[in-house]
Amino acid sequence: MTQIVILNGNPRAGSRTATLAATLAAHLAPEPPRVIDLADAIAIGFGPDAVAPARPDPDAIEAVTAADLLIVATPSYKGTYTGLLKVFLDQFAAGSLTGVRAVPVAVAGSPAHAEATAADLLRLLRELGATVPSAVAVLESQLGDATAIAARHAARLTEELARV
Repeated sequence: MTQIVILNGNPRAGSRTATLAATLAAHLAPEPPRVIDLADAIAIGFGPDAVAPARPDPDAIEAVTAADLLIVATPSYKGTYTGLLKVFLDQFAAGSLTGVRAVPVAVAGSPAHAEATAADLLRLLRELGATVPSAVAVLESQLGDATAIAARHAARLTEELARV
């Protein structure tokens, strides 16, 4: 049994980014994934009042390090992955994801931002020790058909992940 974990870095819970990641996971393995939706699991405040996560996930770090397959999905904000995702991934030391196979999924409005965000996330995951054969870059305008996008990338990813 493969433990699949989806790490969704979109600051909006229930986003199209999360839907795409879940659809891709369904194409890659029959087991249901564990979903860590950072919009709910992390609270960041900029004012004087304390903030709390909507749905705390105290074992999220352990779930990520124990994953056989980690799908990290993010929209592109300002040309790179979200700050929410950065805050979470900064909790990991270099090499701490050794043994984890990962697929970065980046969604952006332009091809240049999609590719840049996917490449940045790929490099970050490799720095953390994950085995990352390649990334998925998707345009926001294509998100209407998550099934077609996932199917288009699944065969290539399945082949790449089998070799690592």
